[in-house]
Amino acid sequence: MTAPLSGVRVADFTELLPGPFLTQSLAEMGAEVIKLERPPRGDLVRTVSPGLFGAVNRGKRSRLVDLKDPVQRDAALDLAAGADVVIEGYRPGVMDRLGLGYAAVRARNPRVVYLSLTGYGQTGPLRDVPGHDLNYLATAGMTSLCGAPGGPPRHGIGAPVADLGGAVYGLSAVLAALFQRERTGAGQYLDLSMTDCVAHMLNARKGVFEASGIVDLEGQRAVALSRPAYGVFDVADGAVTVAALELHFWRALVALLGLDDWAGEEFHPTPARVARCAEINAAIAARLAPMTREAAVAKLLAADIPAAPVLSVAEADASAHFAARGLAAPTEAGRLTPFPVRLAGMAPMQAVPAPLDDFREGGE
Repeated sequence: MTAPLSGVRVADFTELLPGPFLTQSLAEMGAEVIKLERPPRGDLVRTVSPGLFGAVNRGKRSRLVDLKDPVQRDAALDLAAGADVVIEGYRPGVMDRLGLGYAAVRARNPRVVYLSLTGYGQTGPLRDVPGHDLNYLATAGMTSLCGAPGGPPRHGIGAPVADLGGAVYGLSAVLAALFQRERTGAGQYLDLSMTDCVAHMLNARKGVFEASGIVDLEGQRAVALSRPAYGVFDVADGAVTVAALELHFWRALVALLGLDDWAGEEFHPTPARVARCAEINAAIAARLAPMTREAAVAKLLAADIPAAPVLSVAEADASAHFAARGLAAPTEAGRLTPFPVRLAGMAPMQAVPAPLDDFREGGE
């Protein structure tokens, strides 16, 4: 069966993580991705973090191209004009100055879908400000809601949420633009700001704040972080997660752990439990602390209470769930997870990134 994006050609002018993560997903769906890298050594991540490079650049064709050299720049423009999708991650204005911006490519290919992926977007007062994932999360408001209840904001996320989230938004936008092109015949320009993407994610919190009239930061942090019977709890040999939010889960948890002080109907309404969140979670923690991770999770799940062990990345890779779902495939970059939604015609995950070739050595 034909791959979902078979016949779609992508000119990839991105490096580091967000853009390559996006184009890796396109490659896994069957698109031909040609990665254009800066000399002399290509994408910085090739040397700084080979494992990361291998994880997000498998199945692509790679070419070294000096975009400041007129001959090589013209060759890059030819390639971009012949592509269905162009994705670039330079600062705003760079591709235009090089003669490779949307206007130049569109003049030769009106059907092109051209996406610029940046931290703050092509317009606005922050367009030229440098940044990384941490900065985008802070600017969008996400970091203010992170940390421990009652404590100051802290950045404690072990994965680059803005970078990866922005890449997934970019993927959905590119696919929607390709679908739209099938009906209109026209491509379009897509301005993706990773900060904007994080702001959109926060609608799930903003809606609650707006409806409740909560405008102060402490109040908003309380809503986001004070979750009774919902959190990470230490046990004798690690940690487990419990998520007894709904009333039927709460009642089952109270009965299972013998939380008699909290068994009254006055604690059935969620606001009543939220008001005593710290005390409730302390009581749960005391009951779970002597148990092993396996025993605690087994006990909770037997009572139909949402629970899971806190697994390391290696433990997750070796788990029965990952094995059953095919989530840990061997590659030269280690055990990696393929695109998680399998579409008809998708090939097995490519194991290795393509070697780096030079435009002057016969590359396209």
